[in-house]
Amino acid sequence: MSDVVSEPRQSRATRRPARVNLFGLDREAMASFFKRHGESAFRAKQVMQWIYARGVTDFSEMTDLSKKLRERLPEIAEICPPTRIREQSSRDGTRKWLLAVTQDLDPDNAIEAVYIPEADRATLCISSQIGCALDCSFCATGKQGLNRNLTTAEIIGQVWMAEHDLRAQGAVHGTRALTNIVFMGMGEPLANYREVIPAIRILLDDYGFGLSKRRVTVSTSGLVPFMDRLREEVDVALAVSLHAPNDDLRDELVPINRKYPLSELMSACDRYIEGKERRAHVVYEYVLLAGVNDQPEHARELVRLLGNRPAKINLIPFNPFEGSGYDRPAESVIRAFQDLLHARGLRTTVRRTRGDDIDAACGQLVGRVASRQKRHFRDVPIRVEGAAKPASGV
Repeated sequence: MSDVVSEPRQSRATRRPARVNLFGLDREAMASFFKRHGESAFRAKQVMQWIYARGVTDFSEMTDLSKKLRERLPEIAEICPPTRIREQSSRDGTRKWLLAVTQDLDPDNAIEAVYIPEADRATLCISSQIGCALDCSFCATGKQGLNRNLTTAEIIGQVWMAEHDLRAQGAVHGTRALTNIVFMGMGEPLANYREVIPAIRILLDDYGFGLSKRRVTVSTSGLVPFMDRLREEVDVALAVSLHAPNDDLRDELVPINRKYPLSELMSACDRYIEGKERRAHVVYEYVLLAGVNDQPEHARELVRLLGNRPAKINLIPFNPFEGSGYDRPAESVIRAFQDLLHARGLRTTVRRTRGDDIDAACGQLVGRVASRQKRHFRDVPIRVEGAAKPASGV
């Protein structure tokens, strides 16, 4: 599919006032939006049902709204999903979209979202930033640097676009095309906390996507203060990008560890599931790198680190990309590592590589990133004071 060519930008003098993209408003924010414009807060539920249950983006089709409101809404609001630049399909059914997330279709900044169908679930892996500043040594996204955070509207737009496309093609599980959402695409979700939280609320809301809290997973490299805030504000599954069983090795692979070492990270993980339902656990993601972190001594260290914790270990054989400097371990090494963990009672799975023929596998997403600067992990904003900022336009 050919790339999208951007249209000339309007001059400032002719540009009309910005409209609010309703994808960016959770139910509370949308109710406030309608009240500000002299309407009942109940309009939020009505409009959310049209957007998320019925997939409607044309206000004129929202027939339970008054005619006056339907005519006024296009002047103050819009429902604007991302624009597809390219779509690729893998031989295993995985699908990857390259998406422009701004209306001017900046060709230098685009994100990727990945759809992974399985027999019992349909998962969408979504991005939260254009690029990433954390610079994990084995991740293609981190090599691109960071341009900016995505807005809530740009995050939710990925989900709506995929749900709408898949439903139109008949790929439905029950009443939905997507059963699971994972924040495991481009970016560190907790470095974009104030935009990710409203997105999660829309995913969980019965008037939004209506997903179970166990079917929405936030993956973090270990921004400890925001892990604690996440626990207090929403109830979703947590995945931690661990990748090493000791501080020396994790400092090398996941540089944020120099700020929040394993002792602090593991305490935050313990707090995250404290007081939750009996089967609550943290998923620990562990990319296996040949000769780096895949030896029996690493497995034994991992047992000592996680053995007494409610944990599930997700082993991810490295997915190569150009210039990474790492190799994928032999299958025998992967199985030996898993067997050692199993023998010590740790629940361990090996993630089956999906979409590697279209560079859609874990760690391979690059999109297009015009990095504003090659930000080091120390520059990532980690302030935790104050409430989350409301979505723009409310």
